[in-house]
Amino acid sequence: MKSKRTGDVSHFWLHLFLIVFTLLSCYPILWVISIAFSGKQSLMIAELSANPGFLDHLRAIIPIPSSFSFSNFTDVMTQQPFAKWMFNSFIVATGTTILGVFLACTAAYAFSRFKFPGQRVGMMSFMVSQMFPGTLMMVPLYIIVVQYLGLGNSWIGLIVVYAVTAIPFCVWMLKGYFDTISVEIEESAIMDGASRFTIFYRIILPLAKPAIAITALFSFMTGWNEFILASIFMEEEAMYTAPVGLRFFVGGFSHEWGYFAAGSIIVSIPVVILFMMTQKSLVSGLTAGGVKG
Repeated sequence: MKSKRTGDVSHFWLHLFLIVFTLLSCYPILWVISIAFSGKQSLMIAELSANPGFLDHLRAIIPIPSSFSFSNFTDVMTQQPFAKWMFNSFIVATGTTILGVFLACTAAYAFSRFKFPGQRVGMMSFMVSQMFPGTLMMVPLYIIVVQYLGLGNSWIGLIVVYAVTAIPFCVWMLKGYFDTISVEIEESAIMDGASRFTIFYRIILPLAKPAIAITALFSFMTGWNEFILASIFMEEEAMYTAPVGLRFFVGGFSHEWGYFAAGSIIVSIPVVILFMMTQKSLVSGLTAGGVKG
C-alpha cells in the first residue's frame, strides 16, 4: 500500500513537470494565434494604457485579444500576394518530395542490397554531410545553381537544391529500414521469376510504406519551411515562397504583426494536414506481415 502511494506521488510530479513544459512550449503559439485573430497589426503588449488595470496586466501575461476578427486572414489572402507565394511553396515542396523520395528510395535500396566498391565510403559521406550547418553551403550552392546551371530565380533550382540536401538523411533512414526487411522474401520472388524492379516496386516499397511516409513528410517540410536558400535564389517578388514572403510583413520599414501571425498560421496548415494524412503509416508496424512464420 505504501509503495503504491509512493508511485502515485512520483507520477504526480512527473505529470506536473510535463504539463508545465507543455504550457511553456505552447505559450509562443498562443501569442501568434491571439495576434492573428486580434484584427490589428500592433503587438497587444504595446496597447497597454498608461494606467493599466487588472485586465491589462493579465493581457500582458496571457495573450488575450481585446476583440476577435478574421480580417488579418482575409487581407493576407486578398490584398497581399500571399496566395501566389503559397502556390510557389506548394510547387517547390511537391517537387522536392517527389524527387527526394524517388532518389532516396532507389539509393537506399542499392546501399542495402548490393555490394559495390565505395559502399561504406558513400554512406559515411552521407553522414558527414549532415554534420555541417546549412549556411555553410550557401556560397557553393549559389555558384553551382545560379552561375553554372543558370537556375536562379526558378522553381527547378530550389527543387534540386532541397532534394539534394534532404537525400543524405532520407537515404540513411530508408537504408536502415530496408535492412530490416527479410532477404528471403526477395529470394522467393526471384525463384518465381520476378525481376529486380518488380521486387522493388511490388514488394519492398509496400513493406517500407511507414519509412517512405516519414521520408515524404521530411522532404515536404524541407521544401515548405526553408527560408535562407529561397531568399537568396529568388529575386522576383512573384517567385517568392511563403517563408520569404512572410519576412516582408515585419521588416525595417513595416511592422504588420497581424499579417505575419495570420500568414504563419496559414503556412502551418498544409504541414498539419499532411501529418494527419500520413499518421496511420507513421505509427504502423515496420514489417508487420512481411514474413510468415
